[in-house]
Amino acid sequence: MKQKDKKKTRSAEREEAQAKKRFDALFRRGTEMLHRGDVDRAVQLLERAYQLDAEHVDTVINLGGAYILAKKFQKAVEILEPVSERNDHHAMLWTNLGAAYLGNPILSRDEEQLKAIAAFKRALEINPAAPHVAYNIGLIYRDRQELEEAVFWFKKAVQANPNDKDARKLIARLNEKLSL
Repeated sequence: MKQKDKKKTRSAEREEAQAKKRFDALFRRGTEMLHRGDVDRAVQLLERAYQLDAEHVDTVINLGGAYILAKKFQKAVEILEPVSERNDHHAMLWTNLGAAYLGNPILSRDEEQLKAIAAFKRALEINPAAPHVAYNIGLIYRDRQELEEAVFWFKKAVQANPNDKDARKLIARLNEKLSL
């Protein structure tokens, strides 16, 4: 290999290493901001990380989660959906996709609710104890006035988390309504 080619290779390797460092720093700091509840700053940092590596699953999950918290549901769907097609076995990805599909539960339409239910169910296929997923499905069915189905999913939520007092209360309330 010629001296000139070796220099180009070393230069490209240095640039790649610097880009990796920038990505890692942005991802780490964005994730930290997300955990702290600084959603706006998390979005800024994670968007920059996403621009550097749109295939990094954890970046997509965290950015999607930040978009959901910022009520930018369509943006979340736009980044989560393509990655979910290539990473079919990642429960958190499907959980976030379900939340993005649902958007604002009060304003969600039938189609959005059904897509959310399907995504949440996929998350549970991957991880039957995925936190809050069965509970969220129960809430959707409750809002749809499909009370028996809601009770079923709230019971699943209690199985996943026996300390889920909210799910227990909802089961009792819905069972009262069903017995009337």
